[in-house]
Order: sequence, then structure tokens, then C-alpha cells
Amino acid sequence: MGSQEHIVMLPYMAHGHLIPFLALARQIQQRSTGFTITIANTSLNIQYLRSALSTDSSSPPNSNIRFAELPFCSSAHDLPPNTENTENLPLNKMINLFHASTSLKDPLLRLVQDIMDREGRPPLCIISDVFFGWAVDVAKSVGTVNITFTTGGAYGTLAFSSLWLNLPHRSTDSDEFTLPGFPENIRFHRSQMHRYLRDADGTDMWSRFMQRQISHCLESYGCLCNSVEEIEPLGLDLLRKYLRLPVWTIGPLLPLEVLKDSSSSRSSISRQHAGKEPGLAPGRCLEWLDLQSPDSVIYISFGSQNTIGESQMMELAIGLENSGKSFIWVIRPPFGFDMKGEFREEWLPDGFEERMRESKRGLLVRNWAPQLDILSHKSTGGFLSHCGWNSVLESLSQGVPIIGWPMAAEQAYNSKMLMEEMGVSVELTRGIEGMIEGKEVKRVIELVLDKAGKGEEMRKRAAEVKMHIRSAIRDEREEKGSSMKAVDDFIRNILCKRQEK
Repeated sequence: MGSQEHIVMLPYMAHGHLIPFLALARQIQQRSTGFTITIANTSLNIQYLRSALSTDSSSPPNSNIRFAELPFCSSAHDLPPNTENTENLPLNKMINLFHASTSLKDPLLRLVQDIMDREGRPPLCIISDVFFGWAVDVAKSVGTVNITFTTGGAYGTLAFSSLWLNLPHRSTDSDEFTLPGFPENIRFHRSQMHRYLRDADGTDMWSRFMQRQISHCLESYGCLCNSVEEIEPLGLDLLRKYLRLPVWTIGPLLPLEVLKDSSSSRSSISRQHAGKEPGLAPGRCLEWLDLQSPDSVIYISFGSQNTIGESQMMELAIGLENSGKSFIWVIRPPFGFDMKGEFREEWLPDGFEERMRESKRGLLVRNWAPQLDILSHKSTGGFLSHCGWNSVLESLSQGVPIIGWPMAAEQAYNSKMLMEEMGVSVELTRGIEGMIEGKEVKRVIELVLDKAGKGEEMRKRAAEVKMHIRSAIRDEREEKGSSMKAVDDFIRNILCKRQEK
């Protein structure tokens, strides 16, 4: 029986989940060396995580983070061969991957039993993704506890969970409705719901998966949240009341070097954070940004999963050009085309890219850009974003205000919270069905980059959020930040729980 305590982690099969889980493993390792951590997933995702860990300079070389491959066969679940995560998966197949993921239950149980055979006792806990509520059963069956880890924020997690569990739009004809878990004065709108949620009636494939997994999570021992106590006071208060479980805010799970204000050694944080190949050398983006004045550039990216519609792309380009503002735009083929395919000139106004290149006003980057480097550059003044939580944290950790264009999952509720609770964002439109006109794009960009008025106010608020984020991860003995205290408290808690047995 080893003296090391063992923690097993199970992230959902999407890059926006895998990377925060890896960052959480590192966070726990840094707080306490007495743990072996095994991250379990399918083989392609494990390859991805291994490469992300090996390129990370901040990770101790002899760290006790291990990887376990769980057998998974995508073609057995009506998925294209070798589909093991959401990358490049068409939207209509997303639900197949969700349902297929439940096949990991038996392999996870076997893995845990192997650990028990070797070590003579069950793991200290299983930390599983919100979408893996079934892990609660695995934990109970071997005599340990399950901790749910939400890679989103508190407000977004609560809205997403409550909407799926209650389907409140089903019992009203109105476009606006209240939501269990939220006070009466906070109202939600049908247009903030993804098509699959709008159409859900409790018997469809989406409802069956989401309701089962989310309600299972409510039986966990507690919940870890990739957020910061001081930036989401309302969301955290509501989430704790709704779950009736301890919630530890251990965020933001970002590379430490982006949370320190030194501009040196910044060149490659983004790539190692994402493990992706850039569409343009990161140096090129930074050189171009160096030529721009402070807070003058809009950065545009919809995350690795999303793209916008053809006519939306055209209007966005027209608005950008008419605004006269500088921008970096991560482009990929519009909705309905192969996202990994060639980008065609016809999707943008005639001669658009050439004019932008010659005037040095716009930089179009294909497929992927070094996001953290761009957001932490002093020239970047706003981020037109899909409001995925990782992107939100990256932007706010640098004090960059947001223009919201939410696409899926809980992004519309993140966007709502950024506007109504934090005051750091304005919303341009929603989803690929959203109407958008060039002149509205121009208006919103000018508003956000304005040195006075609403733009100035959003920048001030974003700067305050940045300060809260920085102080949450302070780790001096006399004065620990709230997120550091939360990780310590979480570790103390599960160790005590072990002693009770």
C-alpha cells in the first residue's frame, strides 16, 4: 500500500474540457506533492494531453501526473472513424458523441479496480466532468467520492443545468421566462437557447442525455468550478443554493505566466496552452500588433468549434472595413462548409483581404491564432468572442472587454452575465441564425473601442475583474488568494473524508 493518495480524473472529450482538467491536475500537484493523479480518457485525447503536458515549461519534470487510455470505438456509435472528441465533428453528430461517452463507464470501473488491487484501497476521489454524471455510480460502487468539475463559470453552469433539467420554455408561450435557481427579476429568452434545447421535450436524445447526467451530478460530494469567487458573486451564491453542495472556486485555470504582468518570455504561451499549430507564425501576429496603438485592435475568434454563416461573414467584413479600426480575425470556412477545408475569397467582399493587407489594418489568420499572446498585447482593445468560458477568462485576465456573439452550450448565459452582472461586454448577435448588418458591426466596434462613454466604462470594469483574477491566485504565505485557499480547502476536505472511513 503506497503512501501516495490517488486521484482519478475524467474530462469530457473536447479540447475546452481536456486542457482545464490538465491545468487542474497541475494545480493540485503544486499545492500538495502527496498525490498521484491519473487522467483517464480515450487514446487520441490522451495523446493530445501528453503533448500538451510535454510542451509545458511550468510543469515539474517528475510530476506524478499519469495517463490511462480507456478503450473506445467511435464507429460502434454511428460516428466517423477515429472520432474521439468534438474537434471537426458536425453539430448533428455531437449528440452521438455524448451518448457514446457513456460507454466509458465500464472501462473506468476496471481502471479504478486495478488501482485498488495495486494500492489496497480505492482512489481518494474521482473528479469527473459535468457531462459524466454516471461517474457518481462508479465512485459509490468502489467506496470513494465523486467530485464534479465544471469547466464553465458558475452562472453559465447553473443556467445550462437548470434549463435542461426544467425545460421552462415548454410551459409558456412567451419568448421570455424565469428559470428555477434564479431570482424572478432575471429573465431568459428563447433566442438564448441552442436549437437542440429549444426543441427539447424531455424525450429526445439531447434531453435524455443531459437530464440523466446533470441530475446524477447533484449526487456528487462537491463541485469544483473554474471561476473566481470575487468575479461571480451572484452566480456562485445561486449555484451553491441550487446544488446544495460545497462549491470550490479554483480558477482561472490558465498558464501562470499570462497572469503575471511581464512581457518577456511571452512568445509561445498560446501554443503550449492549446497544443495546436498556428495558421500564422505567432511572431507575425505580435510584430503586426507592435505597429498598432494601445487599445486600438479588435481581436475576432469564435473558438475551435464554431464558425459563422456565409452572409454573417460578409456583413462582419463590411462592418470591420467601414469602422476603419484595426483587427485580427481568425477565419475559417462558414457554416455548412468543411471547417478544415480551403478558405475561399468569395466568402469575403471583393479584394477585402488585399486591401486589409496593403493598409496594414487587418490581419486574417486561417484556422488558429495565438490567442493568449494577442489578448495580452497592449494594442488589443476588444475581443469579439463566442463567449466560451476559457476565452472569457483569457480575455478578462488581461482586462480586455468583450463583444459577445454566443454560439452554443452555455455561451449565451455567459454573455448575459458579462453584460448584466459584470458590465464588461455588449452583445452583437446570437448563433448562426442571428441577424447582423455591417452598420451594426461598425457601431458596436466603435462603441467598445471608444476612449469615452460606454467603451471607457467597460474597460474600467474589465480592469477591475483583471485585478480580482490576479489577486485570487496570489500565493504568499501571509496572504493567499481566494482560489489558492479554495484548492487547499478542497484537498483538506477530501483527505478528512478519507479519514472518516
